[in-house]
Order: sequence, then structure tokens, then C-alpha cells
Amino acid sequence: MRLRGITPPGRGPVLALGALMSAVLALAGCDGGQEPVGTVKAATTLGPGEGQLDLVALPGYIENGSNDPRVDWVTPFQERTGCTVSWRTARDADDMATMLRDPNRRFDGVSAPAEVAGQLVAGDRVAPVNPDLVDGYKRLEPRLRNLLKQGGKFYGVPATWGSNLLMYDTRAVQPAPQGWAALFDPAAAARYSGKIVLRDSPLTIAEAALYLKSRDRKLKIKDPYALTPRQLAAAVRVLQRQRPYVQAYWKRPADAVGAFAGGQAVLGGVWPYQVDVLSRAGRAVQSVAPAEGVTGWTTSWMIGARAAHPNCMYQWMQWTASPDVQQQVAEWTGAAPANPQACAGDRLRAAFCGAYHVGDRGYLDKVIFAHAPTKACTATAAGARDGEGDCTDYSEWTKAWIETTKLPKK
Repeated sequence: MRLRGITPPGRGPVLALGALMSAVLALAGCDGGQEPVGTVKAATTLGPGEGQLDLVALPGYIENGSNDPRVDWVTPFQERTGCTVSWRTARDADDMATMLRDPNRRFDGVSAPAEVAGQLVAGDRVAPVNPDLVDGYKRLEPRLRNLLKQGGKFYGVPATWGSNLLMYDTRAVQPAPQGWAALFDPAAAARYSGKIVLRDSPLTIAEAALYLKSRDRKLKIKDPYALTPRQLAAAVRVLQRQRPYVQAYWKRPADAVGAFAGGQAVLGGVWPYQVDVLSRAGRAVQSVAPAEGVTGWTTSWMIGARAAHPNCMYQWMQWTASPDVQQQVAEWTGAAPANPQACAGDRLRAAFCGAYHVGDRGYLDKVIFAHAPTKACTATAAGARDGEGDCTDYSEWTKAWIETTKLPKK
């Protein structure tokens, strides 16, 4: 099946403050004292499929042709395995948190982004994966596989990944930006006031932290996803000073594309997807890998701790890791495939693979991949001063992001 130039489906609106915070707190383990479901062991052998598979997924990770008849990797899976797939689609990571906050909810598998995956592992809501039972697992990028390793166990099968870049309109932005300072330094951002776009995610705080890592070495920031209260407060102040110059915080990738195409934006933080789409459309845009460091993200298939259909789930993880399905998912979602063989032969366009750095181990090794911020790190590891305390968790990041970007401007 060949898919060309397909635009990925959009993502839904941001949740209300109260609903979002309750979802984040619940996923972090603050859900009224309810106990997690309990740790389970990885499977050692597989039996026949159970005939059913219940999944939770982000938009675009499960397609059966209903959105586009050319986009269907569910039907052939069902025909081959006898596992009938049913699923619920989460609008985004926050909506997924809401779906999974009930510890009594049973699911066989979930396509989890990093901020959700970390909390699922911490809450014992997903089971370790036995890589030996996933044919083709070793062909997936080693760096991505190791991101899901904790205590000698693997907690998922990488599906897609991407990096966060700077994009600018070459006609309007001169000289070319070199790093995150172009977005977060108030004097630099003021030059393009009202024409800056930024990704709408609490994890964007990490890019502000990278800017501070170079700008204010006294903060001793090491890992931009592991910030002490003092470091998080400093990053939030950067965002507060930047906010008057921001035109929009984009939730759907297509929103950033539209802003650049329509001239409402000339500078922003984006994914390779927007750069690829606009470049192919002939727009005068360029991307920059920020000098302070490139952040990245992953989405992985994880198996539920109480999966009722584990054999079908292992077959699904194997199916979605195959080069042909990876090719389809990459083109539909606008993300890089975890299996570099998706770029072999005539599967994906060479330009696509180049733009997304598929198979570029040197580039992958430099990307600072997101993980769920957690208190479970020492002040020393975070680069903090002695006695300053532990790190901040994702609920604190979310609260700070909402207060800085969603509430009325003061």
C-alpha cells in the first residue's frame, strides 16, 4: 500500500484546567488513595490469539480505512491473526491520562507518548515486554529501545519518534536563528512579536530550560526534563517574559503549518513534519537544530498490566514494528518510524527519511529525548545546589504551563 502526501488527522482542543489537572494527578498516583494494579512479569511464551484486542491510542496510530480508504493496517492484521481490534482514541496525551486514570480500566495495549509512558510504568499499569517474543524488535533503533528500559526490563516497543526544531521564514527572519535563544531571549523574541508559535505542551518547558542551561550556568541544569523547583521557576519566568510575543501555542501540527503558510508566524518551535510539508509546498522556510541542544519525543506501544488478550497484543506489537506498517504510520502521522527499514527500497521518500533523520545514528545519539518529569531524582543529579531538594514532577510542570500560557494575561 502506498500513501503519498496524506495529512495526519488533527488533535482535539485542550482540556479544561480542572479536568486536566485531575487527570495528571490521577495518572501520577494521586487518585484518591486507590492502589495501583500491581506489578506483573513479562511473558515467557506465546499461545494462540484470543480473538480480541482492546487498545487506547493517539490519533493516527490505529487506522482501518474509515478516515481514508488508502490508510488501513488494521484489516490485514485482523485477517492474518484473527484478532478483532477495538479501540478508543485519545485526543492527546492529556486526554489519554484521563482515559487511563481509573486503575480498574483494563486495556491490552496503549500507544503512549513519553509523558504518559513514564507514569504508567511508575504506577505499575503496564507490564514489561519480552523482546524475544517480538519478531523484528532488534531491527528497531537501539537508542529508542533503551529509552524504555528500567531495571533491566523493557516496557514497550518503540513506534515513532521526532525532534523539536526551530523553523523560520527566510524572507522575514534575518540573520538566521542559531538556537533556542531566538525564541526565549526577550530581546530576540521582541523582534518578531506576534509572529512566534510554540508547541502547546508542558514539555516545552524543557526547551526553555535548555536555553537557561547555556544562559545561566549558576542554575546548574543538566537534564532539561529533571528540574528542581528553583530551576523550574526560572524556566517559567522565561516563558512568562516570552508570552507577550507569542502568536499561538499550537496543539495540532496543522495549526503551525497554517500559521506559517498564512504569514501569521515567521518563527517557531516545530517538528520535522511542518518543515517537510511547507518545504514541499514551496514555502520559504528553513529549520535549525538549536545550538543548545535538540529535544525529542517518542511514542511506544505498551502492554497493559492486566491485559486480557496478551497474545493478540504481542502480535500487534510485532505487526506495527514491521517495515511496511511503519512506513504507513510514518506517512499518516508525520513522524519518524522507529524501524529504519521503513526507509529501505521504495517504501518512504528519500526526502522524507532525510528530513526526519531516519537511520542517522549520529543524530539520534545527540537528541535529548523527553521523559516524564518525576520527583524521583536527587538534587545532585539535577545539578542543583546542595540541600535544594528533589526534582519537580509532571503535575507541577502541567500546573506551571497552564498558569503561564492558558490563564488570562496579567
